[in-house]
Amino acid sequence: MLGPDHPLTLAARGNLARWRHAAGDAAGLTEELLTDCLRVLGPDHPDTLTIRGSLAYWRGEAGDAAGAAAAYEELLADCLRVLGPDHPDTLIARGNLAYWRERAGLV
Repeated sequence: MLGPDHPLTLAARGNLARWRHAAGDAAGLTEELLTDCLRVLGPDHPDTLTIRGSLAYWRGEAGDAAGAAAAYEELLADCLRVLGPDHPDTLIARGNLAYWRERAGLV
């Protein structure tokens, strides 16, 4: 009823993707969802930032720790600019960046 580009539809797709991933479906969150969020919501929308964080984390879980660290580095810069340094999502991005840097041996 809402259509594929409605923000609530995108949020539902994101929730479904996270649950599918938690159930073992590694392809649960796709680049297609991120592309749609960027197009509909824009790069600075909190939901878009959250999806970027999920993709970065799952990239690391799939064995690409350096790629996850690089994605979190970009995400952290955007979170600082958009949300500020004390926002919970910024703090999570900072912590995840440190985690994946360490896992990649970049510390």
